[in-house]
Amino acid sequence: MRIDVWSDLVCPWCYIGKRRLERALMQMPHVVGVEIVHRSFQLNPSAPRTATTCRRDYLMAKYGWSATRAAEIDATMEQRAAADGLEYHLSAEGVTGNTLDAHRLVHLARERGLQDAAVERFFRGYFTEQRSLFDPDSLLTLAAEAGLDETETRRVLDGHEYADSVAEDIQQAQALGVSGVPFFVFDRRLGMSGAQPLDVFVDALTQASDTAAEPL
Repeated sequence: MRIDVWSDLVCPWCYIGKRRLERALMQMPHVVGVEIVHRSFQLNPSAPRTATTCRRDYLMAKYGWSATRAAEIDATMEQRAAADGLEYHLSAEGVTGNTLDAHRLVHLARERGLQDAAVERFFRGYFTEQRSLFDPDSLLTLAAEAGLDETETRRVLDGHEYADSVAEDIQQAQALGVSGVPFFVFDRRLGMSGAQPLDVFVDALTQASDTAAEPL
């Protein structure tokens, strides 16, 4: 079974969705030969490359939240993540920005058989360790920690490789009507939006493995 997952690396629900999918698969040992393909999606593609802005200020401006409301939402998200075994630190000092370069490295990692390791390292670096996914030196370090070759990673960051692959992923998401992430497609025929509860993931996996519907 192939599972395509569209996500952005600064989306807190996407990391939770990744973990819930993994937990659902652990409950279904009879579902074998699973290939998970991580697809790119950008929540803020117009953000300047390498520049950053305060994450909480960005969300307050986007959704019209007050500072108090933003802090409450961050605290609630930290609790939700903890319930899924994840440690989030969503402080007022956290930054956000353009994730294109990070996504390009995820595509490099896929070609090297290290995609899941890279996605996991970027998520953990951003949400748990408050590491930057926007600074080339920080990305270089995180990618190396995921197992990617430093020289090759630097070459990719210095150029434009895989930008077309990122754009293609986003175009495919738009063709599927995806407006938010995470978004999952099971076996190219069953779509599911959001970091759904664990039992919903189990149901989707069961349906995808038991049916033979036409591809999307």
